[in-house]
Amino acid sequence: MSDQFPDPESWKPKFGRRMLDVDARVDSFMFEMGKLVREAFERYSAFMDRFHVSSWRRGMVELMSEGATLGTGGLIVMLMLAIPAFQETSDDDWLKKSDLAVTFLDRYGNEVGARGIKHNDSIPLEQLPDDLIKAVLATEDRRFYEHFGIDIPGTFRALLSNARAGGVVQGGSSLSQQLAKNLFLTNERTLERKIKEAFLAMWLETRLSKNEILKLYLDRAYMGGGAFGVDAASQYYFNKSARDVNLAEAAMLAGLFKAPTKYAPHVNLPAARARANTVLDNLVEAGFMSEGQVFGARRNPASAVDRRDERSPNYYLDWAYDEMKKLVATFPKSMTERVFVVRTGLDVNLQREAETVVESTLKQYGKEYGASQAASVIMENDGSVRAMVGGRDYGSSQFNRSTDALRQPGSSFKPYVYASAMIYAGYKPTTTVVDSPICIGNWCPHNFSNGYSGSMSLTSALTHSINTIAVKLSIAIGAGNPKLGRNKIVALAKAMGLRTPLPDTPSLPIGADEVTVLDHVGAYATFPNGGFAVTPHAILEVRAGVDGNIIWRFDRDGSKPRKVMPEQVAKDMVFMMNKVVEEGTAKRAILEGVKSAGKTGTTNAFRDAWFMGYTGNYTGGVWMGNDNYESTKRMTGGSLPAQIWGQIMTFAHQGIELKTLNGAAPSPVPPRPAIVMANVKPGAPVIARPVLLTKNAATILVRIEKAMDDARAALPQVNLSTLDGAGTTAGQPPSSLASAASPGPAVQGN
Repeated sequence: MSDQFPDPESWKPKFGRRMLDVDARVDSFMFEMGKLVREAFERYSAFMDRFHVSSWRRGMVELMSEGATLGTGGLIVMLMLAIPAFQETSDDDWLKKSDLAVTFLDRYGNEVGARGIKHNDSIPLEQLPDDLIKAVLATEDRRFYEHFGIDIPGTFRALLSNARAGGVVQGGSSLSQQLAKNLFLTNERTLERKIKEAFLAMWLETRLSKNEILKLYLDRAYMGGGAFGVDAASQYYFNKSARDVNLAEAAMLAGLFKAPTKYAPHVNLPAARARANTVLDNLVEAGFMSEGQVFGARRNPASAVDRRDERSPNYYLDWAYDEMKKLVATFPKSMTERVFVVRTGLDVNLQREAETVVESTLKQYGKEYGASQAASVIMENDGSVRAMVGGRDYGSSQFNRSTDALRQPGSSFKPYVYASAMIYAGYKPTTTVVDSPICIGNWCPHNFSNGYSGSMSLTSALTHSINTIAVKLSIAIGAGNPKLGRNKIVALAKAMGLRTPLPDTPSLPIGADEVTVLDHVGAYATFPNGGFAVTPHAILEVRAGVDGNIIWRFDRDGSKPRKVMPEQVAKDMVFMMNKVVEEGTAKRAILEGVKSAGKTGTTNAFRDAWFMGYTGNYTGGVWMGNDNYESTKRMTGGSLPAQIWGQIMTFAHQGIELKTLNGAAPSPVPPRPAIVMANVKPGAPVIARPVLLTKNAATILVRIEKAMDDARAALPQVNLSTLDGAGTTAGQPPSSLASAASPGPAVQGN
């Protein structure tokens, strides 16, 4: 045993001595290191003693040290703030993207407006009148050629002026900052945007010359009336090129940059002239002109072209332009063309009728109901938007309440809940449900009547918009788990087309979350489409602006319908929502001779009122309320919103081929309740909608027009001097030109 296993007592002393040796070495190392550190510190102290200062010099050194520390921290903070701003410029084609110019056509090929600017046709800076440039600089940024992108003295001067006035009377943004906002940012009034704006202005100053910045600003700024840039504004307001404006007209144009809708001369000429007079004062104050030079412009102010009868669908075009910018981003980078002609789904007659109905209804009933704003979207059931009203007056506010405003849908959200119950819980229109008290935690919903009706069918519950039933359905969808049920409802609503966040709250089933009118209408189109969800869109066709070739078509390249619910569920929903119109809360939406279905919605404190509905041809929605979220005077979705929807849809269905609404009860359409037509005198004739072409016929005509244009372009140039008296080329049969221009066999539309 002793030969194979060493005695434990023999290695313990050795191990102990080894550990003592290691400990000694560590202690020695630490001692030597401490000694070296002390010597180094003493040498450092002796060196720094040479720089010892006292009395006032010590105070200066302390201030410089603190300043360096704070400056370093400030630079780090500035870098953190600058990163989000510079991310806006990450694309190498940032300037090229802003060059987009689009001419918009309606669905029948008629030009209805434009957005952007054609830089190939824009006026060089040196050709613009000196009076116009001076007027802009004197009013917007007098020190433009002196600052680095941010006019610090000008900013402080504006802050002092605003403080004295107790409000915003003078802007502090430099011209470069305004251009940065126009190119990269939105109009939201937030501190984050102002910080981004400042950094982007300095970035622009490093990339572009002062003249290039000024030129971009003059070409990009919105100047009212759907016009972007001084030349487009000059053409719109004065019917002349910006090259030819006089001092009075230049002053009026320069006054538009601050508030184009407020000072647009075609909307408020006295205000535009008063603003122009302020611009003339600025010219004198800045030393650019003398009082004698501006005297003539004061005595003879500019007059604008009368465009009161012209109504441009600006809300629609703004949305279509945003859609076009997203679409262009998907085009190949090899495509250098930035000028396009876009055919939209806009129906001009329907658009004007929708605008008229909204404005006249608000004018007549708005005060009585305490509502000041409305929005509406009408689209074909394939998603092509025919009309869009983003507010009652684009001149007063360009904020599009159809696409950008988030409002609670109230009970108009319930169809998503009922459809989910049919899909996930096996409910049918005849299923019996019980209207009784229900609570989820501490939250207990109540019905509009503040009472309970007991047992009823699912159809009756939707027809009378019972809140407790919707909440009970959300629990049943989750098999007793309310949260799981709400998650399934949200999943279906998003699949149908709602794109806004839908936070999970117990009140979600009765419409407590927020949606946009456009998304809500698009999602509702799933019901008449037999369960297929579609994408709301403005653009039908995109052509290159130079050669006219088709680059993109929605029917070929756009998103396709998506199956999101069984066809039978869609039919059952149509059946129940038809009862809402004919027997429930939306009788004002009954259309004479046309089957319709829909749902009303009213939110807490009567802040929002909705009617969402559809027929076999169209889906549409109307929202009414106030921008400041002030409560209305007990306005419900079945009152003015349903009335507006009924008037617009009555016009929309005139002169067209009516399609069947699959699922609606085959019973006769009941008579529509008598309503007072806004601003229509008793006995006055009702203006009927012009008879329209079918969609196929319109498409065929557009293709024929393109074929004729191609044939005309292919014709040889004819020398007029060689034509004989009969109007034909010598030696050529009269029919040859006609045959050359013929697009082919005649196509008959239906």
